[in-house]
Amino acid sequence: MRVALYYAPDPGSALGRLAAAWLGRDASSGAEMSRPAGLVPGGTDCDAVTASPRRYGFHATLKAPFRLAEGMSLERLDGAVAAFAARRKAFELPLRVARLGRFLALVPAAASEELETLAAAAVVRFEPYRAPLGEAELARRRRSPLTPRQDELLARFGYPYVLDQFQFHMTLTEALQDDVRAALRAHLQAAFAAVLAVPQPIDRLALFVEDEPGAPFRVHSAHVLAGVRRGAALPGRVDA
Repeated sequence: MRVALYYAPDPGSALGRLAAAWLGRDASSGAEMSRPAGLVPGGTDCDAVTASPRRYGFHATLKAPFRLAEGMSLERLDGAVAAFAARRKAFELPLRVARLGRFLALVPAAASEELETLAAAAVVRFEPYRAPLGEAELARRRRSPLTPRQDELLARFGYPYVLDQFQFHMTLTEALQDDVRAALRAHLQAAFAAVLAVPQPIDRLALFVEDEPGAPFRVHSAHVLAGVRRGAALPGRVDA
């Protein structure tokens, strides 16, 4: 089993519903979602285009997937996440559809000190719960080119894209060819335009679980940040 700490929007919010429909799966319920006809570009195999993000569930990574350290339990981690969330204030973040390498993702439309602070605190706070990476896991991570700083962070935190290397993103597609990506980017910009016309609330932390290697990640629990009334209905490297 692996666990991960993500930001994931309320599944009942406009963004949560639209993203689940696009990916074809709701990670909170585990249900497969039917895609409305207008959401699918003509001739596009959406299952193929969204395979990996569908398995991981719609999210932005704060603490990347990890195995629990010896002596730690899912219940203990869940309690720590709840306490952590209760001490962090919710905030809003404007988002846009953008190219992220060969992928498409939602990324911040403006810098956010609150976001950077939240992400850094999560990485450090939950490090004691993470089992060290094995040699094979380290080697797999190092197949992608890493800077010396990223390799340092990989060795320290088990993931290279944290702290000063962190970039908030919510993946929408697999890696795509340039022409396919350009066409799909225009389509997704239009499809998400109404939802992204307003800043999105960063108001909850979700603990995701992968029960066995290759299994779909599922939401184990979600904890609202301070300033969000419990039970309330919630509103709904980047290239230019």
